[in-house]
Amino acid sequence: MTEETTKETTEETINEIKWTIHETNPEMVENARARLSEVIDPEIGLSIIALGLIRDVEIINGTGHIKMILTTPFCPYGPAMIEMTKAKATEGLDMPVTIEMGMDVWDFSMMEDPSALDWGMYT
Repeated sequence: MTEETTKETTEETINEIKWTIHETNPEMVENARARLSEVIDPEIGLSIIALGLIRDVEIINGTGHIKMILTTPFCPYGPAMIEMTKAKATEGLDMPVTIEMGMDVWDFSMMEDPSALDWGMYT
C-alpha cells in the first residue's frame, strides 16, 4: 500500500511517495531512495524517484519487491531503466530484488516536485 504525503520545505513542496518499507523497515528507506535516485530517465533527465516511477518498495521473506511504472508504455529506454533500477535497489536494500511493472498511467502529479518540469513545454 502506498500513499503520497506532502513535505513542506522553505522553498518548495515535495510529494514523497510512502512505500510499504516506510512502515515495515523505516531504517532502509533513506539508503533505498539514495540508490534509486541514481537511476535517471535519459529522455527527461530526472531520476526515477523525482518522477515518481517507484510506486512501492516492500520486503517479503528477505527479498525486495519494487513496483515501478514508466513514463510511457513503450519507453525505448524502459528495459535499461528496469535493469538499472534492479541493480540500484539491490545495492540500496542489500538483498535480492524483483521488479514488478505496474499498469498505472504516469502523469505529472506523480512527481515529487511537479515544477521540476516547468520548462513551458507541457502547458
